[in-house]
Amino acid sequence: MKKLIFILVAAILLSSNNVFAQKERAIWSKQKANEWYAKKGWLRGSNFIPSSAVNQLEMWQAATFDPKTIDRELGYAQSIGFNAMRVFLHHVAWQEDPKGFKDRMKTYLSIADKHHIGTIFVIFDDCWNDHYHAGKQPEPKTGIHNSRWLRDPGTLYHTEPLLKDTLEKYVKDILTTFKHDKRILLWDLYNEPGNSGYGNQSLDLLQHVFKWGREVNPDQPLSAGVWNEKLSNLNTYQLANSDVITYHNYDKEPEHVKAIDSLKTYGRPLICTEYMARTRGSLFFNIMPLLKKNDVGAINWGLVSGKTNTIYAWDNPMPDGAEPKIWFHDIFRKDGTPFSEKEIEFIKSLTGKK
Repeated sequence: MKKLIFILVAAILLSSNNVFAQKERAIWSKQKANEWYAKKGWLRGSNFIPSSAVNQLEMWQAATFDPKTIDRELGYAQSIGFNAMRVFLHHVAWQEDPKGFKDRMKTYLSIADKHHIGTIFVIFDDCWNDHYHAGKQPEPKTGIHNSRWLRDPGTLYHTEPLLKDTLEKYVKDILTTFKHDKRILLWDLYNEPGNSGYGNQSLDLLQHVFKWGREVNPDQPLSAGVWNEKLSNLNTYQLANSDVITYHNYDKEPEHVKAIDSLKTYGRPLICTEYMARTRGSLFFNIMPLLKKNDVGAINWGLVSGKTNTIYAWDNPMPDGAEPKIWFHDIFRKDGTPFSEKEIEFIKSLTGKK
């Protein structure tokens, strides 16, 4: 009898869990995605980290969170008519201090909103350094592009099985907390999956983060940008599951046109979440007008030159730390003076900023 009661109770509990389990929503219809985009107007802006932060953890940890610099530098963005910033998070900052981390996100959003800037938050990232730790972050390596930027979660995802549970809690906590926040434009779930030689190893986490996101079902769209045409399995999944299509392209105009034409066939809004590398020929002067003409969101890499060292090219370090004649990324110096006055005037002519 006791055994029967136990079985019945277990069955009831299992049924209850199924009833209250989060249902995974479907991808947005093309109509819904295009209606969402039509209300936003032309999105233009930068990938943003304050000049005082060397990586995502230095930006978000309590000891080094720098709202004063964030406020000043988002003011630079507002002054040239930018209305969107793409901002990277990191699960370790949440893991160490969930409430404080979310409070700092709210502070950031309040500052951005004051400057009439919407935010694209990035959850995971396969780029740059594989090892990370909470606490004080190392100083930048002189003259080396993004010398301390961090992957999230990196190789640890493949070697520590229990990490997946932590990451699920992280993603769902963040998305649930901000699911109705109108200051957030979009959730970019995974930056450049498959980079750093991971290839198809990144497909598992990519699939999971989309699943977690759809279970939370935020008001904002979900996406993960395609960036390398050789990663066919990842690209197929990203394009089939993104509510709004995002992509990276650092090529010159002819190649970028081909990318836009190819992605337009999916019938969804397009946002280029990374472009503009001057020494590669991806410039504000040729690419930003192209994006505006095609109603593609335009988010370049880099706003203010700082500890990330992104004025230096990916493959051209300058060990003496001298300023390159042509900056690779970024628009402003810390004091707000631009790398190029001509660029500033050109950007303002496109954004309608007087």
